[in-house]
Amino acid sequence: MWFTRSTYSLFTSFLLVLLISQVCARSISGDRLLIIDEGELRNNYKAYIWDLEQRGFQLTYLSPKSPELELFSYGERKWDHLLLLPPKSKAYGPKLTSQLLVEFLNKDGNILVLQDPMNTPEQLRDLAWELEIGLAPKGDVVVDHFNWLPGVEGNDHSHNVILAKKPVTGPLTKNYFGGYNNQEEYVAFRGTGHTLRNSPLIQPFLQAPRTAYVYDPREETVKSENPWTAGQQLYLASGFQARNNARITFVGSAESFNDEFQGLDGLRKGPYGQKVNISNRRFANDVTAWTFKETGVVKVWSVAHYATKDAGNLSRRNTSESPSIYRIKTDVTFEITLSEYAMDRWIPFQLPLNDSLQLEFTMLDPYYRLNLVPTVTSVNSTTFSVNFIVPDQHGIFAFRINYKRPYITYIDEKIQVTLRHMAHNEWTRSYAISGSWVWLGGLASTVIGWVAFVALWLYSVPRETKVAAKKQ
Repeated sequence: MWFTRSTYSLFTSFLLVLLISQVCARSISGDRLLIIDEGELRNNYKAYIWDLEQRGFQLTYLSPKSPELELFSYGERKWDHLLLLPPKSKAYGPKLTSQLLVEFLNKDGNILVLQDPMNTPEQLRDLAWELEIGLAPKGDVVVDHFNWLPGVEGNDHSHNVILAKKPVTGPLTKNYFGGYNNQEEYVAFRGTGHTLRNSPLIQPFLQAPRTAYVYDPREETVKSENPWTAGQQLYLASGFQARNNARITFVGSAESFNDEFQGLDGLRKGPYGQKVNISNRRFANDVTAWTFKETGVVKVWSVAHYATKDAGNLSRRNTSESPSIYRIKTDVTFEITLSEYAMDRWIPFQLPLNDSLQLEFTMLDPYYRLNLVPTVTSVNSTTFSVNFIVPDQHGIFAFRINYKRPYITYIDEKIQVTLRHMAHNEWTRSYAISGSWVWLGGLASTVIGWVAFVALWLYSVPRETKVAAKKQ
């Protein structure tokens, strides 16, 4: 037979190499990146583009009015990611309408939007409004007279190059954009801002200082007294993660990503002589990595549930072998294996400090809500599990995990099972219940007494009596 052991080994090695090459792709969504640019702006983003190329992206440049520009081919998206640089014209054209961009998101595409306050196309305003993000009016810029960067040309008077502090995440949130090694880091920002509504799908990255505000520098006497928005209501960079985990990010300053502003990185003198650590390049890479799904992606490798008594039976611990029906009051074990994607590899998923991964055992409403604990950790995954006794209630139940936290992909797993009554031969026998021994003893004495009485009755001979015959 031509398919020998050596041939099989070679074929297996080839498949393994192919699989590793796919797994090692930097973005979990793919590496096809379309950059909308009119030819001149890319020369100002050499460092940023070099970083993209080093991370394995296949870059394609097209003009907004190019006849080759198509987001879809035969109903499928042609690109995995879309980077929109500010156009020189007033609009992107008919091939980048808000409806097409929404459809691109619905097909799991990711979009990064870099804004220019002097030219924000209406397509982006319509798209942002659909996502409940309000972009500032055309020409409005962010200024801050207390948190500005000295040494930048023209900024000593205009104060429009502000210092925005990177966010400090809470105990329930993972840090993908904040300072590293517990150091305060700032972003040199010159651009516009936006406001956010109450959508739970919006995830802000960079918030303006409390003393910042947005106004139109062309009408200083009017707008400076009544700014468009100010303070903590103003955001500089925000993301939107759809329910299918597609991502879109709005950054109010395209300049923050260019070579001039990335050259400001390092320790610099602040407005009051203090030292501030600027890290525009790291922030640009962090935002891009999150938007293009190089970070913040959690994958469910397996989900299993089984009776705890079958824990030693590995076949029962396979998802496909998990039982579909349990008896009431059965001791059950539930397991889920998770991994997190970190730039180019899968690593074990770790919960943020003070956070918990919860399992709900529901029938319409949760009967139980239990915290899962990590039990097994491998090189690239973590297994969380919990043991519990199912309730004394028959019906259709479901194992449900609904874990949704900022900046990571949603985990929503639901497995339906049936709980049945105990069968007639599964109840505990009466002689094994100590409380029934009195009644069983009374029953036994009654039966024994009746049998003894019947035996005495049957085997007792009646006394003979003489009856005088009547004479006729």
